[in-house]
Amino acid sequence: MDPSFSAANLVEALVLGVALAMDAMAVTLSNSLCEPDMPASRKFAMPVLFALFQMAMPIAGYLGGTLVAPLIEAYAGIVSLIILGFVGGKMIVEAVRELREPEACPATRLTWPTIAMEAVATSIDAFVVGVSFAASGKDIVLYGGAIGLTTFACCLLVLLIGRKLGERFGAHAQVAGGIVLVVIGLRAFLG
Repeated sequence: MDPSFSAANLVEALVLGVALAMDAMAVTLSNSLCEPDMPASRKFAMPVLFALFQMAMPIAGYLGGTLVAPLIEAYAGIVSLIILGFVGGKMIVEAVRELREPEACPATRLTWPTIAMEAVATSIDAFVVGVSFAASGKDIVLYGGAIGLTTFACCLLVLLIGRKLGERFGAHAQVAGGIVLVVIGLRAFLG
């Protein structure tokens, strides 16, 4: 574990949280645009479930990664770069594809199981990031908490100002999130 709590660690955790929240924000925006008359309970379920999964997945990845951390500790920088570079690059590619071929709104109403599946799907990247935390000895409580809180805040913000953000915001935010992940991976490699 990272032995010292510092403002730099907190800032990095919050920036990483915002970067990982981009998928959840894009899904929240898309859901609210596709179903503008969605009941308030389902609207509020999105930030809550997305935040819970975004917080739990890096912790699960960290715990799983802890089992193999001694084997990869010497390569923590390159492992973080590869993982975060892959995840960030994947986010960028998916966002560019979405900008080129926007999907139509689904014909069915958003259900609770669908929201839960979206929460899992948008947090898989956070699981992989948690593995990199184990390799680099990051404070999982700080990072997991920051990721969950920023996801909740970002998704709630999207709900509050949803339509004003425009339909194209989701993919652009995902590109920004991917770039942030790649930069953090580079920092881990060089640092």
